[in-house]
Amino acid sequence: MNKPSLVISCPIDTYSGYGARARDFVKALINLDKYDVKILPQRWGHTPEFFLDDNEEWTYLKDHLINGLSFKPDIWIQHTIPNEFQPVGKFNIGLTAGIETTACKPEWIDGLNRMDLIIGSSNHTIEVFNAMVFEKVDKRTNQKVGQMKANKPMEVLFEGIDTDVYKVEKSNFKLNNVKEDFCFLFVGHWMQGNVGEDRKNVGLLVKGFFELFKNNKNAPALVMKVSGGTASNMDRISILRKINTIRKSIKANRLPNIYLVHGDLSNQEMNSLYNHKKIKAMISLTKGEGYGRPLLEFTMAKKPVIASGWSGHCDFLDPELSVLMSGELKPVDQSAVNDWVIPESKWFNVDLQSFANATTAVYNDYETYLRKGKSQGTKNIKEFSLEAMENKIDDIFSKYIPEFPKQVQLNLPKLNLPKLNKDKPSLPKLELPKLQKVK
Repeated sequence: MNKPSLVISCPIDTYSGYGARARDFVKALINLDKYDVKILPQRWGHTPEFFLDDNEEWTYLKDHLINGLSFKPDIWIQHTIPNEFQPVGKFNIGLTAGIETTACKPEWIDGLNRMDLIIGSSNHTIEVFNAMVFEKVDKRTNQKVGQMKANKPMEVLFEGIDTDVYKVEKSNFKLNNVKEDFCFLFVGHWMQGNVGEDRKNVGLLVKGFFELFKNNKNAPALVMKVSGGTASNMDRISILRKINTIRKSIKANRLPNIYLVHGDLSNQEMNSLYNHKKIKAMISLTKGEGYGRPLLEFTMAKKPVIASGWSGHCDFLDPELSVLMSGELKPVDQSAVNDWVIPESKWFNVDLQSFANATTAVYNDYETYLRKGKSQGTKNIKEFSLEAMENKIDDIFSKYIPEFPKQVQLNLPKLNLPKLNKDKPSLPKLELPKLQKVK
């Protein structure tokens, strides 16, 4: 059976959230066994590369890598931010985690409309894209000539979790220098922005944790698996400086301990960290997520999650089973503005009293929240697994992707020609019809 050719351009070989999503997505495509899958690797910002070399279980993907594109594929999938979408195949799909705020540039909508189908990671992503409307203006007359909005079909495809990797298991992760038996965990990048303004809100988490548990002799600790985007020693030093700067700004006789875990960890190592007996809960004051993969990963350890009550991760965090903090939408601060986080947009600001209430509640009544965490994990194993995602991909593709002409082998009939004499080879004598003489 001839399979439709499928080429996906994605950061398959990078240590990044987009890289993890790409590998899981491609794995599902290969498992479906309905397409001839080829991968066109791309970079992803300044994140480290060579993930496939470092992780043996993923090296089979190398057999699907191509260096360039010399043909027009039946299906072209581009996994990136929407303004980079370009139609290359006969049927073109834009795959994106989308957006962490309430608005995007018009170039993003223009990119969405270049494709035949858009697949976003969360309901938040698709809702924001569908809500965006821009006025078209004639540059010569400066008159409004219409509106621009997304006009292509969109579907939500959650980022499935590998339940063979992320699960409850005995941990062998080393946290020997952590003296506390009760630790909250944060996982993410510490990106640009003043304290309380960076997207993951790491600065405010650090400051809020210091303030909440200062002068407490029995304070819990905060373990942070965090970087600025690389695994370098300079990055590590930069993170420690940021923590110490905030520490020095707090007036107290005693401050709780914050521990930094830095560097590249495999999926198995991350799961071991999640399952460590000293790690009791995950916490995130994020301002916005297109999805929020670490939060879903942590639920597989069946422990409590405390997170902002807005954006992509709310798809898989049940407010009855996890702790979703309240807050309000506020304009993005200028210190956090970049090419895709625009000043016209808003994102979530956690209410500090809600943060204090949630954190102390989980710390003081852990068994109650542990039971909820176990229920959340059980629910997510069923609803957000890789197998469930694979089935969803199949449903979406069956709904939208057209039938492509199949290459058929040409079988010509055999001609019954007289056999030649091997000793005296000659052409067969042809009998021509007799012609009548024309008078």
